[in-house]
Amino acid sequence: MANFIPKPYKTEQVTIRLPLDRLSMVDDLAGRYNLSRSAFINQCVEYALDNFHEMEIHEEK
Repeated sequence: MANFIPKPYKTEQVTIRLPLDRLSMVDDLAGRYNLSRSAFINQCVEYALDNFHEMEIHEEK
C-alpha cells in the first residue's frame, strides 16, 4: 500500500456575495456532483476563465 503524503497547495480565502436564488442553485448543483460549495465554485471560475477569450470573440461577431 502506498504511503499518503499530504501536499500543500496555495489558496486564498475570499468573500463573495451572491443572490439567494443563485446560491441555492450553486448548492444544489454542488450536491448533485458530490462537491463542496467551494470546489464547485472553483471549477466554475476556472471554466469561465479558461473560456473567457472564446466568449469575448464570439460576442464581437
